[in-house]
Amino acid sequence: MTTTRVHITPHMHWDREWYFTTEESRILLINNMEEIMTRLENDPEYKYYVLDGQTAVLEDYFAIKPENKERVRALVQANKLIVGPWYSQTDTMQVSGESIVRNMMYGLRDCLALGNPMRIGYLPDSFSMSSQLPMIYNAFGIDRTMFWRGCSERHGTNKTEFLWQSNDGSEVTAQVLPLGYAIGKYLPEDEASLRKRLDTYFQVLENASVTKDILLPNGHDQMPIQNNIFEVMDTLRQAYPDREFIMSRYEDVFEKIEAVRDQLDTIKGEFNDGKYMRVHRSISSTRMDIKLIHAEVENKIVNILEPLASIAWTLGFEYHHGLIEKMWKESMKNHAHDSIGCCCSDKVHAEILNRYILADDMATNLINFYKRKIVDHMPAREGCDKLAFFNLSPYARKEVINTTITIRANAFSLFDDEGNQVEYFIQDQREIDPGKIDRQIVHYGNYDPFVEYDIQINQQVPAMGFTTLHIQANEAGCLKVAEQKEYLMENEFYQIDVNKNGTLSIFDKETKDTFDQVLRLEDGSDDGDEYDYSPSREEWLIYSDEFDAETSIKHEGYQSVASIKLRMQVPTNLEARESRSNQDAFVDMNCQVVLKQGSRRIEVRMELDNQADDHRVRVLIPTPFITDTVVADNQFGVITRPTNDPAMEVWEEEQWKEAPVPIYQLMNFVALENGTAGVAIMTNGLREFEVIGSKSEQRDTIALTLFRGIGVLGKENLLLRPGRPSGIKIPTPDSQTRGKIVCEFALFGFSGNHIDANVMAEARDNVTPIQCYNKIPYNAMKLNVGEQNLPLTFSLLEKEKKGAVLSVLKKAEDSNALILRVYNPSEVQALEDSIKFTQDVIAWDETQMDEKMLETETQIEQFGVVSPCQAKSFKVSF
Repeated sequence: MTTTRVHITPHMHWDREWYFTTEESRILLINNMEEIMTRLENDPEYKYYVLDGQTAVLEDYFAIKPENKERVRALVQANKLIVGPWYSQTDTMQVSGESIVRNMMYGLRDCLALGNPMRIGYLPDSFSMSSQLPMIYNAFGIDRTMFWRGCSERHGTNKTEFLWQSNDGSEVTAQVLPLGYAIGKYLPEDEASLRKRLDTYFQVLENASVTKDILLPNGHDQMPIQNNIFEVMDTLRQAYPDREFIMSRYEDVFEKIEAVRDQLDTIKGEFNDGKYMRVHRSISSTRMDIKLIHAEVENKIVNILEPLASIAWTLGFEYHHGLIEKMWKESMKNHAHDSIGCCCSDKVHAEILNRYILADDMATNLINFYKRKIVDHMPAREGCDKLAFFNLSPYARKEVINTTITIRANAFSLFDDEGNQVEYFIQDQREIDPGKIDRQIVHYGNYDPFVEYDIQINQQVPAMGFTTLHIQANEAGCLKVAEQKEYLMENEFYQIDVNKNGTLSIFDKETKDTFDQVLRLEDGSDDGDEYDYSPSREEWLIYSDEFDAETSIKHEGYQSVASIKLRMQVPTNLEARESRSNQDAFVDMNCQVVLKQGSRRIEVRMELDNQADDHRVRVLIPTPFITDTVVADNQFGVITRPTNDPAMEVWEEEQWKEAPVPIYQLMNFVALENGTAGVAIMTNGLREFEVIGSKSEQRDTIALTLFRGIGVLGKENLLLRPGRPSGIKIPTPDSQTRGKIVCEFALFGFSGNHIDANVMAEARDNVTPIQCYNKIPYNAMKLNVGEQNLPLTFSLLEKEKKGAVLSVLKKAEDSNALILRVYNPSEVQALEDSIKFTQDVIAWDETQMDEKMLETETQIEQFGVVSPCQAKSFKVSF
């Protein structure tokens, strides 16, 4: 009698890069693809091959072998070569919601050009699973997922098949790979060797299975096809006569699971447990230089470029889908777990960084192009330049803006279209060579310099739109005079003292809370590797207030700036720290704290110069809020987590694969609150935090990781991760993160709770600064200008700040319409909200995330009911 059905699925897991480069893996790919296709074409018994669920592999292949595209298409259409649904095997904890959406959207589009994609959320090796994945999957019409890492019985089941729900009620059927995706790699043909490997595996798989349909994936990283798989299967049938062995697709297994749906447990939440498999929870701070540019590129494309391009398209300009797709794909090549985790060789990290530099350059220049096209087509005012402001938030914003204008004059005035003078403050100025502005000027012998002025202005900008001021040269302007309060920084919301030790004391005028010793730096050892932070067994913590600080406060126009400089003397490396033999190395901190009029955000910019190895630096923000939980944003929502994990007391006894240290990820903010007040830290790319105790076991201090330095890819027997190395043990000196790194974040005190205080929207604004464009009569690159008929002030849409949060505004991929996506930032409460466009909306349709229409009825400009942490997408036609 058959007790178990064993599904053998040929596949390969294809890390495009890791300790090897993309080009090295591409050479193997060309070889392996020929073997795979030849077998599928010529052996009718060899039914399936899973191409790792990512189309970037095919893109790499077609770049060299375009003549084989029809062979691939034929095999995909025959359902033999199984592709998609991803573009790349995305991480789900380090990257934003829109990044995950675009990864699947572009992946599915690539698949559909070949045939049918595999409609399974297939992530066999990504480190941890975001709680929002079921919602994202359902929004692409996907209701199945398969993954490996992060599960334990603490989630509510000890089974490998279950139903997984997001907060909004979205649900997928999950098949966990409890022993990973490679247990069927290089299967031996002799019975003794097979039994030695599989006896234990089968016991684990069968005990955890509801269906007794278990998976034996026949593949591994960069593994070629196993030519003798049918001979191996014959031996398996002889060795295990009570089990059935068949070659299957993953879909076959899901059909068996769905047949017993009523027997499955239902689970909610993220999968981030390292009990049975490593999840590398502290990987978010490895190679922070790369992590920071990654977040900058994400925010630049989603929050600035795409809505700006949408405004431009509404005004009659081309929406450059091709350029935007190229920069997305350059970025998404870095989104696989090893690449964005930065657990790679130094050479690979250089490639990753170069892709981000390329994507950032493309995004920056396309943003500037759209601003220029819009302003170029505004009516000219004789003798005047223009200064335009672009607000890419869905509500009007009035705030202090720091920008630069360039003019050939020693004085200038700013005024609006009604002729009213606009006050501004000159922060700095310098002469600029005219050849830098336009080399045609000096070509004709005109060498008079330009002057570049850094100015501040307190300006209101309409929702999702722009407004424009005129600049008159050689005319006295209305200059702002700075108020002098040398002893402190103060605005409507805060009073801030800069302490002699380089920390801040902040008094929140609204909540009456005081935050003391804010911005204290903690330097500790790092005996880990590129996957995981792990302290030394001989820890030595060093704090910035142990060293002399140089502080000053400058009041300038509409803002006050505190400057804090200090040098932390630290051990040269791990050996020196453990022996306490020296403090000959250093970390220099040059910090500017900016408090603007009318702003609740206290802006912090830290330039750190690291000249030490094997350590971690965090900034500490003590609060008066002692709480057992902390809230942070994730993809299209928030998640509340415990500040302490009781399993920390027993993890070694229970033989966890890694300690459940309560170090967590965030996207843009983390907040501590007590029901009546709170504080949020809003970051620009820093995505790792822990809540620790300031003076006791009570956890009240947010520790935000600034960087960590380690010199090896993988390492064995860490204090917090015993046993074998993760990855391989090779030196990676560049991951010591020597040199300068700039970290930016903001402190945001609030009354009530984070929902009432619109913290999610405020955090989006923090990474969506007002964009400025100074139009002068010169440009290095020339453009022909059409009719100058655009308004000086424009708003495309408007909604209240409260309620649903804007995720994206972009042009639809395949139609002349806009795609608007919003989400509910609450974990517990549904909401109803709406938006108002300034153009006449003729069609308003709810869509999936792949932009396909849903059969729902929603009134024009109404979102309907948005469930907790749900994202909704709409196609808007004018």
